[in-house]
Amino acid sequence: MLDYEIYEYPNGIRLLHKQVVHTKIAHCGFLLDIGSRDEKDHQQGLAHFWEHMAFKGTHKRKSFHILNRLETVGGELNAYTTKEKICFYATLLSTHFERAFELLTDLTFNSTFPGREVEKERGVILEEMSMYQDAPEDAIIDDFDTVVFGRHPLGVNILGTRESVSSFQSEDFHAFYNENVRTDRLIFSSVSNLPFKEVKRLADKLLAPLPARLGERPRLPFGNYERQSKVESRPITQAHCLLGGPAYPLTDRRRIPFFMLNNILGGPGMNSRLNLAVREKYGLVYTIDSSYSAYTDTGLFGVYFGTEGKQLNRTLGLVQKELKLLREKELTTSQLHVAKNQLMGQLAMSEESNSGLMQLLGKSTLDLGRVEPLSEIFGRIEKITAAELRELANEVLAESNLSLLQYVPEGK
Repeated sequence: MLDYEIYEYPNGIRLLHKQVVHTKIAHCGFLLDIGSRDEKDHQQGLAHFWEHMAFKGTHKRKSFHILNRLETVGGELNAYTTKEKICFYATLLSTHFERAFELLTDLTFNSTFPGREVEKERGVILEEMSMYQDAPEDAIIDDFDTVVFGRHPLGVNILGTRESVSSFQSEDFHAFYNENVRTDRLIFSSVSNLPFKEVKRLADKLLAPLPARLGERPRLPFGNYERQSKVESRPITQAHCLLGGPAYPLTDRRRIPFFMLNNILGGPGMNSRLNLAVREKYGLVYTIDSSYSAYTDTGLFGVYFGTEGKQLNRTLGLVQKELKLLREKELTTSQLHVAKNQLMGQLAMSEESNSGLMQLLGKSTLDLGRVEPLSEIFGRIEKITAAELRELANEVLAESNLSLLQYVPEGK
């Protein structure tokens, strides 16, 4: 059992806490149901830029004081932006928990986005863009989003474009904040050895006084997918390939069965079918994996690998062979049993990370309204049948559903 506690304030902000008595480390953070898909066309990259700017000054702190606040007690302060979430979080000794809680509250709700800091951070983000473009294994993932989702906000790079990032001014951040922050769509989540009573005492002081920001903030649903195939020549020495298409959303009953199918195909285990068939048997790749990301209204499946340019077609053929095998041949009883045990073991180990658990509590509550206990997830996994997996393979892994993006070395 997860055995966590939750409290909702009149302003809509929810407090989640799990006490882990044997640790001295606290993990805590704000998870906001805001991401790059909530940007308008002229705001591309603004959510990620805001995440950076939150550290650059509040009504009572300058950038140095924010960065120095937790570092001086050995703590860590960080943040990230995804298609649907922004997270500001901290890790430190639980004896300094109040320090982290107060700082996170300050930078989440009281950022001032000073103009001089916007100019400096703009350069940092433009360098971040260049770094990703110089790493084809990263760039192809972002570009593949555009191949699948097109001009829909899910297809836009989280970093934005060089043109959009170069245009943002201080008032743009204030406007984006006012348009998107809803107190009933954000959560403060924590995992530490502190009792819930102590965490709530601090939350009563820090969260309860915040004004309510309520109201609808609809998201544009994704639809009208069209399969594509693209080849791009780049100044690289290795060919890179991504094959995939739309999959199931977070609330779909097929999410967990498809997660297991993806795990069988190209999950983190060295015994994944793609790893055994392409790397171990033929030595054609260093990295090959498949991934499945579930969003609130759709999902994304993809197989990635990098290989020598002259081996690209052969490697792609081997990948397609494994996909066809999953579509045409059901798992044996033994294979299904092994796949279930492997997935349940991986999920159980993931809960051993208190930092990951803190984020899981917040994300699941925002997306699903609850946190699914492992026992419930295990029960659903146990009910998965080989016929069900084959059915999912014929739907998501069908050739008619799969788009293709290839980076090939220039002149080859």
